[in-house]
Amino acid sequence: MKTILLTVPALLALTIGTLRAQDARSVLQAVAKNIGADNLTTLQFSGSTGWHSAPGASYRPMDDWPRFEVTSYMKAIDFNARFSHEQIVRQWGPYPKLGGGQGVPVKGQQKMDLWLNGNLQWVDGGGPGPFEREGYMDGVSNLELRQLDLVMLPHGFIKAALAPGANPTAVKSRPKGRAVTYITITALGKYRVTATVNERNEIEFIQTHIANPVFGDMLYETRYGPYKQYGALKFPSVLHHHEGDTRLSPAHNVLEVQVSSAQANAPVQIVAPPESAKTPFEPLTRVESQKIADGVWYVGGIRHGSVAVEFRDFVAVIEAPLNETRSIAVIDEVYRLAQNKPIRYLVNTHHHFDHSGGMRAYVVEGAAIVTHHLNREFFEKVMFSPAPRTLEPDRLSVLNPDQVRTPVFELVNQKYSISDGTRTLDLYVVPPFDHAATMLIAYLPRERIVVNADMYTPPKKGAQLPRPNESIRMLMQTIQGFGLDVAQHVGLHGGIGPHEDLVKIVGQGGTN
Repeated sequence: MKTILLTVPALLALTIGTLRAQDARSVLQAVAKNIGADNLTTLQFSGSTGWHSAPGASYRPMDDWPRFEVTSYMKAIDFNARFSHEQIVRQWGPYPKLGGGQGVPVKGQQKMDLWLNGNLQWVDGGGPGPFEREGYMDGVSNLELRQLDLVMLPHGFIKAALAPGANPTAVKSRPKGRAVTYITITALGKYRVTATVNERNEIEFIQTHIANPVFGDMLYETRYGPYKQYGALKFPSVLHHHEGDTRLSPAHNVLEVQVSSAQANAPVQIVAPPESAKTPFEPLTRVESQKIADGVWYVGGIRHGSVAVEFRDFVAVIEAPLNETRSIAVIDEVYRLAQNKPIRYLVNTHHHFDHSGGMRAYVVEGAAIVTHHLNREFFEKVMFSPAPRTLEPDRLSVLNPDQVRTPVFELVNQKYSISDGTRTLDLYVVPPFDHAATMLIAYLPRERIVVNADMYTPPKKGAQLPRPNESIRMLMQTIQGFGLDVAQHVGLHGGIGPHEDLVKIVGQGGTN
């Protein structure tokens, strides 16, 4: 009898699960027939109107991402070959040239090609940004993102949900009095992907969450519609994609395209991956330290660096780029260089994700965050919010609250100094300029060294000097405005050079 009592609930649960799967499949099959997803092997669609953004690089902390005008958009997919080619041609167009540009020129256009072939992905064009590194915005890998994007399309979702072993589930609801069905599957073995199906058997939304060092489990969603008929294919006339939860931050809008053409089962040219796609990304744990002055080191090894400054009984670190993996490598190196002195301060130059994504690891070490006073709200509400971090848990998220102190912020309004009575590190506010409205530079008065991020990368000795731009001019203006006596510059994207080079660059006139 005991065995029967235990088995009946199990059988009941199995029956309910089967009914839910059958209900989900009937909805999926109706959608497939309606939009032409059955017997679909390839899909191509394009448009020439829309906009694209630079995630993680807003002008002000609580702004949306900077936008670029899309002059051409195309995506070609072969579902059976697990191949996709997405091409975006973009320019600044009518949008303000504010925030991170990610390689988009001040004048002219930029073409970016994102490729997927099975278990390899690569990017042509795009400039420095999240696709040049292993993790998109230093969270989910670029490969997983490209693979996930196939499922995030209405026709791709239908194919994935009806595939053997998909086990879709269905929930019917009436949000705002309108009947919808939510169909959920698991993609790539880890991503819970949900599609919203309306009464017309069209998919209006597809959403999931991806890992991000700043947002945590970041909402990743595309909205579709209204649908139009393109020959035998029914496809959305508008795609609107966003990344980030509006309850946390206004920064979420990433892409909107007005679709002008869509075609089913047209030939798609499969492009073989180049050798570069087979080369592993540079590991974020690679650390190379360079002594700049007594007790001052540039901690590099990759394109994003930090500077460690040793004081009598503590250390200050300037910048925590990318993510926790990078920060842990830098922290370990700092403890080695400074003989295990505690890291008491972490200086953040600005809020862009590639320069702030590793901050949480320093709070675990007990460091106070020194940042621009206008960054505080963003960091408290977003970076250090209790939002879930289940996809990529970090040290701060897994510790009990009583094991680590609440983040402490030291805010810079004009000037802030860290000192032990012998050595001083000064932080100065940079006036708002095109790249960011909340930027700091660091200055070591005894050593006459300025450290900056994204404003000036000193060229190698003997190299041709770059033309001046607004960032370089603003750095010089800040130095002169505060009357700083500078001998040497350190760029947090690499490069150490004399102040004379900066003077020559600014003196050239013109712009790059």
